[in-house]
Amino acid sequence: MDDEQILALYWQRDERAIAETAARYGPYCRRIARNILADEQDAEECLNDTWLRAWGAIPPHRPERLSTFLGKLTRELSLSRLRARLAQKRGGGEAALALEELGECVPAPGDAQQELEAKELARALNAFLATLRREERDLFVSRYWFLTPLEELGRRSGWSQSRLKSALYRTRKKLYDYLREEGWC
Repeated sequence: MDDEQILALYWQRDERAIAETAARYGPYCRRIARNILADEQDAEECLNDTWLRAWGAIPPHRPERLSTFLGKLTRELSLSRLRARLAQKRGGGEAALALEELGECVPAPGDAQQELEAKELARALNAFLATLRREERDLFVSRYWFLTPLEELGRRSGWSQSRLKSALYRTRKKLYDYLREEGWC
């Protein structure tokens, strides 16, 4: 079933929409949740929360790209779950490390008034990503959007962790410089 058919089910309030969404986007969303949470049970609960949140948001919202909408929901829910877990344990992890790395060059989120700024920042990030070579962009997005562990990135790229860390550092530096020029830092 394609995205338009799935969205039509949501608009008709047909519960098959959830099953079709899970069938089509379950592996994609599961990968996002697993990368962030590193726990299968938490990832599964996060997926269920994603489907429930999508059910509540569609309608009235009609996403332009269902995959992006679901990926964003999964990521937000996974990060919230991770923050709650870390608040309890005061521990760290791969996702926390990746977010800390990126936090050095991206302004921290604020209150609801900053929603417009967040959209402008997203535009600036997309413009920055468009300046990168495909390999740099894929590495950056894998690490900082999908929160892919360095070990997995190394296996996929054939690069050592040292080379990956250096490449990511250089890209973060480019991002910082770009955002500073745009007036964000």
